[in-house]
Amino acid sequence: MYKDIFFLTTLLQAIWRQVWIIILVAIALTGATVGFSLLQTPTYESSIKLFIGQKNAIVETPSDVTGLQQLTLTMAEGVSTRPIAEAVIRQQSLRITPQDLLDNLSVEQIGATQFIQVTYEDSSPKRAQRVANAIGEVFSKKVSGGSSAANAISATVWERAALPSEPVSPNPMRNGLLTLVAALMLGVGLTLLLKLLDDSWHSPEEVEQITGVLTIGVIPQYSTARMTKKIT
Repeated sequence: MYKDIFFLTTLLQAIWRQVWIIILVAIALTGATVGFSLLQTPTYESSIKLFIGQKNAIVETPSDVTGLQQLTLTMAEGVSTRPIAEAVIRQQSLRITPQDLLDNLSVEQIGATQFIQVTYEDSSPKRAQRVANAIGEVFSKKVSGGSSAANAISATVWERAALPSEPVSPNPMRNGLLTLVAALMLGVGLTLLLKLLDDSWHSPEEVEQITGVLTIGVIPQYSTARMTKKIT
């Protein structure tokens, strides 16, 4: 028990002796992270919701609902395809490639429902909103034009995209806090590692603990140069 307490005390003392280095490193890394975040181009997100159903269809059984939910998952895959991207680029006169548009596009089915959320990222909030709405319009026309039957599949823009007010990235505050915590943990870890690798003795108590022999006396350290000067 005594050995454990002594070991823990020694480690805490080692951390305390190096605490100023830990703090300086944490401040430097946190400042660099925040500065780098502020230099990055802001990215905005704008989303729409699509509802997948059937024209003039009456849902009577749970199996009908399950079938539409499974169909929604298939429709979600159809949103992020090259034909949709090419049509949106032509409609909005965008100076990007279809692959660029798809790289900034994310599509997912909302739970086990008939809703699809489509999110587009851009450095311009207005363009993010405009492209997201255009994707909904293009996809809806594409699906509606696929069949003229009474029970044909329909894709309706249930919720149009709003103009984003704040960027989703970068987030200097979040990045700075994460870096600060990581830097402090890294600094403490390195201090403890150096202490464990250090085989020198720093106090009479540490000598007694390591050797198991009581300390009778302590010989102070003298400077040879100063003693020589006084004798001459």
